[in-house]
Amino acid sequence: MTAELGPVVQVEAGALSVGLVDLGPSDAPAVLLLHGWPYAIDAFAECAPMLVEAGFRVIVPHLRGYGSTRLLRSDAVRNGEPAALAADAIDLLDALGVQSAVVAGFDWGARTANVLAALHPERCRAQVAVSGYLLSSQESNATPLPPAAELAWWYQFYFATERGRRGYETFRDDFARLIWRTASPRWAFDDAAFARSAAALDNPDHAAIVIHNYRWRLGLAEGEQRFAEVERRLAQRPVIAVPTITMEGDANGAAHPEPAAYRDRFTGPYEHRELTGGIGHALPQEAPRAFADAVIDADRMAPTRMAPTGMAPGSARRGTSEGAAHAR
Repeated sequence: MTAELGPVVQVEAGALSVGLVDLGPSDAPAVLLLHGWPYAIDAFAECAPMLVEAGFRVIVPHLRGYGSTRLLRSDAVRNGEPAALAADAIDLLDALGVQSAVVAGFDWGARTANVLAALHPERCRAQVAVSGYLLSSQESNATPLPPAAELAWWYQFYFATERGRRGYETFRDDFARLIWRTASPRWAFDDAAFARSAAALDNPDHAAIVIHNYRWRLGLAEGEQRFAEVERRLAQRPVIAVPTITMEGDANGAAHPEPAAYRDRFTGPYEHRELTGGIGHALPQEAPRAFADAVIDADRMAPTRMAPTGMAPGSARRGTSEGAAHAR
């Protein structure tokens, strides 16, 4: 059974009021943990305390459209494109006064870590990325895959329809449970762990952001013009020079690339770790010790350990704890 992560606080950062858990000393070296879809910050509930014990400040934000994270403007685009999620991460580091962090994630979170490592290496001391290199573009996604590979993307095509949008809004929890089971077929998660994460999907912007993400990938939805240059750079599949550990479970039922397919994208210190024993897509939640160890080791791979960088005085407004009330 997965433990609860901790109290959620609110921080205004860029376009968002971000709900996050902030653990460990504020002046310790920072780790930014990024979840994916349809998961939540609870995916890191067991590995985050391990990182605090190892001497890190651990920052775990709800992505836009999850938990208590909210867009500050009611007329803002409910944008799920990769460049927007990466901008959110940079804005959060700025708001917290963190100059550089080890960035680690899975699913959407791994893709965001890739963006930061590729385009903002000064902010990404090292990275841990489940399923490796996930940067792509609308152009590359336009290339058809063999039928067996396309089958794994059934929900992407479902979301391209109005029926799919309404279906996801109506059956959100059922949808998430199905994805958990198919992406991690050997993971015996319990109802309590699922319920804690599923509660984070009850966000007024969640469905719109998820639908936009997958429609944008297929070229069926436009991104924001302010991110056009970032997406152009990402479409060139830039190399990543920051120290990196990529990870994969032996029972990942979600679409994911083979490690050999992305090895040449990493030009700095690099290691790939393959986990056995039935580990699926939600690797930090299924193998928290292995994930925490990867973060610790990635930090050690950097040339020198950076001086502690905590929250700058007055740089963020922190609220009270939240009320009781081709890869994926």
